[in-house]
Amino acid sequence: MKRVYKNILASISNKEKLLAVLIDPDKMPVDHVAHFIDKVNQSVATHIFVGGSTVAEDVTESLIIAIKTYTKLPVLIFPGDVNQISKHADALLFLSLISGRNPEYLIGKHVTSIPQLRATNLEVISTGYILIENGRQTAVERVTKTKPIPRTDLQVIIDTAKAGELLGMKWMYLEAGSGALHPITPQIIRAVKQELSIPLIVGGGIRSKAQLDEAYHAGADLVVIGTAFENDITFFDELKSGR
Repeated sequence: MKRVYKNILASISNKEKLLAVLIDPDKMPVDHVAHFIDKVNQSVATHIFVGGSTVAEDVTESLIIAIKTYTKLPVLIFPGDVNQISKHADALLFLSLISGRNPEYLIGKHVTSIPQLRATNLEVISTGYILIENGRQTAVERVTKTKPIPRTDLQVIIDTAKAGELLGMKWMYLEAGSGALHPITPQIIRAVKQELSIPLIVGGGIRSKAQLDEAYHAGADLVVIGTAFENDITFFDELKSGR
């Protein structure tokens, strides 16, 4: 039964705050997975996202198989391209980069992915993806050839998120980008959350428990952290005390 999204809605309804650990296949050798996932299992993480902006063929699938060996947490593909689809994951974020105007990342890649998706039993979760300027160019910007929305254009961010919801997307994802200099501000999170009736994901640039708590208090339902764990695995220990 496809139930990842249903369980997420139930958790949000119960006022639980969710945390996804983002693992980039380009930065996680398979022989490091056991130790890293052990840390994930001992932390307050509720989900694992797997994906990256540029990943070689078949690397994602091998990594997902290894991850599933060591954890019962839901594993969701956070794809940078079609070659990151794997039947071994639990679900796929069907990302549409609605902050940009490159048709390949609004619908083109999605059409290309359908033959592969037909051959899987993946739970597909349509997700509006909004890239917001963070002070430096991100891999997403380089790969997609789109510009992020300036963080000062609050109304544009709000209206973009609402347009995505009205188009039928089940999640909205505010992204500062991997290694962002600045995370999404509480002001932006709060304003977008007030406009939406769908779950809100926030990621990019969060490097401390204080920043994590700030995102939750502003209205994020699920926060995604990747680089902070890549750079310092002891960051998991800081989060053991809970939220």
